[in-house]
Amino acid sequence: MVDIREQSPLSLAFVGDAVYSLAIREYLVQEKRYQINKLNKMTVSYVSAKGQFMALELLGDILTEEEQGFVRRGKNATKASVAKHATAEEYRASTGFECLLGYLKLTGQDDRIDYLVKYILENLKFEN
Repeated sequence: MVDIREQSPLSLAFVGDAVYSLAIREYLVQEKRYQINKLNKMTVSYVSAKGQFMALELLGDILTEEEQGFVRRGKNATKASVAKHATAEEYRASTGFECLLGYLKLTGQDDRIDYLVKYILENLKFEN
């Protein structure tokens, strides 16, 4: 078994991307009835590189030192490409955010993920 702390930040981000996307989709479907078009637009607002950049900025001081370390590892990970609709800074930050969520998921910290996602959803609203 691989020690998760030694796993590649991009591998952690790979898992974190799925974790965040599912959490947002679950929340939106449980919040109220939306048409699928609206659900998709709202989901994209949160899970896009720009949305994740904004979420990470919002989390700011509530992350532990260890969590901030995983964000830094993800931000510093080398990538071959950048998303079409995001700046390099937003893209790196979104990878850091995903790396954090992947780390939390793979170390069984689901309560912490729930707390962070709930905090984001309560404090970050998009016009759709």
